[in-house]
Amino acid sequence: MDQRSWARLWAALGGDSVLCERVRFVPRTCPDGSGGVLPARLPVRELARSTVAVCALAAAEFGTRSATRGAGTAVPGVGVDDGAVATAFVSERHLRIDGRAPSTFAPLSRFWRTDGGWLRTHANYPHHRARLLSALGVPDTGDDEALVAAVADVLAERRAEEVEEAVYAADGLAVAVRTPGQWSAHPQGAAVARLPLVGMERLDDAPALPPPSAGSRAGAGAGLRVLDLTRVIAGPVATRTLALLGADVLRIDSPRLPESADAHADTGFGKRSALLDLASRSGRASFEELLGEAHVVVTGYRPGALDRFGLSAGELAGRRPGVVVAQLSAWGGSGVGPWGGRRGFDSLVQAASGIAVTEGGPDGGPGVLPAQALDHGTGYLLAAAVLRSLTDQRDGGGSRLVRLALARTAHWLQHELEGAKEPEAPEEVREPYDPADWLDETVGPLGRLRHAVSPVAYDGGPEGWSRPPGRPGGDEPVWV
Repeated sequence: MDQRSWARLWAALGGDSVLCERVRFVPRTCPDGSGGVLPARLPVRELARSTVAVCALAAAEFGTRSATRGAGTAVPGVGVDDGAVATAFVSERHLRIDGRAPSTFAPLSRFWRTDGGWLRTHANYPHHRARLLSALGVPDTGDDEALVAAVADVLAERRAEEVEEAVYAADGLAVAVRTPGQWSAHPQGAAVARLPLVGMERLDDAPALPPPSAGSRAGAGAGLRVLDLTRVIAGPVATRTLALLGADVLRIDSPRLPESADAHADTGFGKRSALLDLASRSGRASFEELLGEAHVVVTGYRPGALDRFGLSAGELAGRRPGVVVAQLSAWGGSGVGPWGGRRGFDSLVQAASGIAVTEGGPDGGPGVLPAQALDHGTGYLLAAAVLRSLTDQRDGGGSRLVRLALARTAHWLQHELEGAKEPEAPEEVREPYDPADWLDETVGPLGRLRHAVSPVAYDGGPEGWSRPPGRPGGDEPVWV
């Protein structure tokens, strides 16, 4: 691949350019010889390779520095295989639970024709479905086929931008499909373009937290304690990766919010899962006990939604000096443009940012990327930023803040990421891609799972997760 792309990404993470020599890439071609993996008009393959490469290099570096206390031992070599990367970026499609393929998108999560352009909705969760139907004035009959027809009739007579605002006013999720030019001219698109791809800040001068005790855990992140307050794909991919490295990752969910068991089966590897009601006195007390021993807190809820519980970055650092706080948003975060504080998902960002138009089909309708690449790529990049912050913190101390946004990753894909310009290897050297080579089976509380293996690999690194996903909310809110 074009090394400049991922090397610039490594530099954005504050990494030493000398370590780029430790990374090797293994190109793969589709079995029919039609081209490389994850084919698209935009450089999706390069996004996937780059984010996995910097994540694996950050893991290898962190493990080496932790083991040697910075004594100069060489960072191990990193291997980035197109096969592993492509399979992992569509891990939810390869997942099988006792032979059953999970449902990825609900019937009302789709593109719709309106009286002026296209609209994309997201209604995978029951509360988002209810809000969408309420905003459109469509009663929920429970008959999905009839509902799709009813919603289509309503939207055919309304403007996409008007529906976008009405649904968001009802706390639902819908965006008008825009061209890249329209998004660049939109106040939110312009605000996102001014953000750094990876925001990394030092919040204070707190001393570094004492080195974590690995106990019986193994891996570069052994002993790290990570509080995971994320949902869906990007955040859980990041924390799933930290769990792969040996971190004790405890996901915290509210008993008031439903969660997809299928999504949990895909991204819950290596983690434990507990329920805490932060609105209750006992729930807050339990969270504070966990925070008092945490090294990392990762949040992925709507920007500002957790602030009322004292979970802003500044407040977390004030109560746990030396913590690394990682924040994930869809549109850039509070204060970034008119949409910064809104909810969002990969599919919606693709639609709003112009990606859906760029990847559109011959019939003129909107299209999609070959993977939810904004989610997966941002997830690996988030894990890399956390690991780099922890590495830098060993020498410089200070509580740290990491910020990433799906919309900024989309801007990088559209405007800044270099695609492969030349053949990376002679045809006889390239290997064909078969997803089956990168799938494994695990038996656990959720049944027999067929799943993608992690693409994050380096010499001496972990072979897989220490545990399969358990039942959502099935663990106690305590550290191992």
